[in-house]
Parts: sequence; C-alpha cells; structure tokens
Amino acid sequence: MVFYFTGTGNSLYIAKKIEEIPVSIPQIMRQEHLEFAADSIGIVAPVYGHEVPTMVKDFLKKAVFHTEYFYMILTYGNRHGGAAELAKKLCDECGVAVNYINVIVMADNWLPGFDMNEQRSMDKKVEENMAAILTDLAARKNWIAEVTDTDRTAHREFLARMSQMPPNVWQHLLRVTDACVGCGICEKVCPAGCVHVVEKRAVHIPENCQTCLACAHACPQKAIRLTIPEVNPDARYRNEHISLQEIIEANCQV
Repeated sequence: MVFYFTGTGNSLYIAKKIEEIPVSIPQIMRQEHLEFAADSIGIVAPVYGHEVPTMVKDFLKKAVFHTEYFYMILTYGNRHGGAAELAKKLCDECGVAVNYINVIVMADNWLPGFDMNEQRSMDKKVEENMAAILTDLAARKNWIAEVTDTDRTAHREFLARMSQMPPNVWQHLLRVTDACVGCGICEKVCPAGCVHVVEKRAVHIPENCQTCLACAHACPQKAIRLTIPEVNPDARYRNEHISLQEIIEANCQV
C-alpha cells in the first residue's frame, strides 16, 4: 500500500514505480476512518521547505497504520535540508514506527527559484536512483538517509528567514490575472480545494493552500502567477510521465 501527495506529478511517478495503483492522500483524507493494514505501507511526498506538505503531516497525525514495514520516499529538486531526519522526527511525534526514509532528487517545480525549461532538461539520474530505492524496499532495508551538518544548517537558516515573515506568507503566493478564461483546470488540480471558478474567473482562497503550485503549473493560459518574481514566467512543468488527467484524479476536490 502506497500513499502519495503530488502537485506536478513527480511524487506520483515515484509512487507508481513502487505500486501500480497508489492511493492519493488528498482523496483519502475525505474519509472519516483512516486506519490501514498491509504487509508494507509507504508514503511518497515532495519536500516543501525541507519538510513534507501540511496535508501529509495531517495524514500522518490522523491515520493509524498496521504494518511490519513502513517507509517514506521524499522527492526534492535542489536541496533537501535534512528532510529524512525531519520526517523521522515527524513520524516519532505521530507514533508511527518508520523503517526506511530516503530522498530522491527530481525536477524542481519551485517557480521563484528555478527555470522550468532548465529543470526539464537536466539529467538528475531519477531512474538510476529509483532503481536503488526499489532494491532497498524489496530487501526491507532498515535505513534513514544520511543528514549532514550542512543540511541542518540550511534548514536552520530557512527557519530563521521564515521567522521574519508572516506565518501564512506562502498561502498568499498566488494571484489570478486577467488572462484567466475560467476553464476550471486550476480548480480540478488543487489538492486542498483552494481554487474555485466564480463567474468564469478563478479565485484563489488562501486558507489551507498547500503551496504546491499545481494550479499555476497546470493553467493552460499561464493566468495564475505569483506575487513574487519568477525565474521564467513563461515556463511551467509537469512530470513527462504523468498526464494532466492523472493529477486531476489525484487532487480534485469538486
């Protein structure tokens, strides 16, 4: 049993490498009863600010897992900042006994920091790295990815910067421009139901926004922009192995 959270398809692609039909966390969170039993249970999720998205944290806090082998695979694009160690701490706090946590570098979809055209063209050895992870999982390896002092320093510096900003700053990162035609794709790819089409125009509701940027990346008109500068406003990203329909099926809350 594999659960996943995805904004632009990276984590879904990894989850499908492990299990043909993984389970969407945004969809399963609709259920009242979150108790699962399987021989092995895994979570695949992206790293935002070196940690898993808020919805994944909530899932870990609310769910009960009955398994002999629990693991997490965390996707990141540039710097993981000790994500495995932070995920282990989260699991401990949630009472989840975790056997294995690893990280895998993929295209970085963070628009303020990276050009999506450049990210798409970079060879980050995804297949090679994932093959090693699959070998580990098949062997039921017990291991937490190594974290360096440099990683920990990067996370401390990130937290220091964040402490100078409003606590909900990332929820106010998106804006809808006049280029919006009200197609509704943004509404369908939002995992938290934070985008709605009202009178043929998308409206972003900041509360509960996961800052996954799925809406911005999926908008065919590039009508959803950021409130801060982007490296390349004309470039957007979706994992080449994942269709728009798959992201809609994973995330749609309407």
